[in-house]
Amino acid sequence: MRDDRDDPFDNIFDEIERMMNEMTGGDSTGFASETHIDVYDEGEAIRLVADLPGVEKDAIDLKCDGKTLTVSAASDRREYDERIRLPVRVDEHSADASFNNGVLQVTFEKTGDSAAIDLE
Repeated sequence: MRDDRDDPFDNIFDEIERMMNEMTGGDSTGFASETHIDVYDEGEAIRLVADLPGVEKDAIDLKCDGKTLTVSAASDRREYDERIRLPVRVDEHSADASFNNGVLQVTFEKTGDSAAIDLE
């Protein structure tokens, strides 16, 4: 008589199911999996595009200090808390953000180069 508790494939199927849940967002808190975020240098501006599926616009909180953008959001299935280091310093007051169909876009104007300091 065979004992199903000793089936060597049980662990493999459990692992496959766990990975599939992770990819589709099921049973995931969101902190362990990566949020897809692209950063584009568009000459005079920096544009970020982030996928936030299942999130409502009112559940998104954005903060920027000129060097780092923080994206915090929550949905029924997942929480997001991402800190994105920007490739150059930006004017955080120039931010233009939109959210449509689960895609967040944030654009910042770049700041000028650091000012030179004359020594007397």
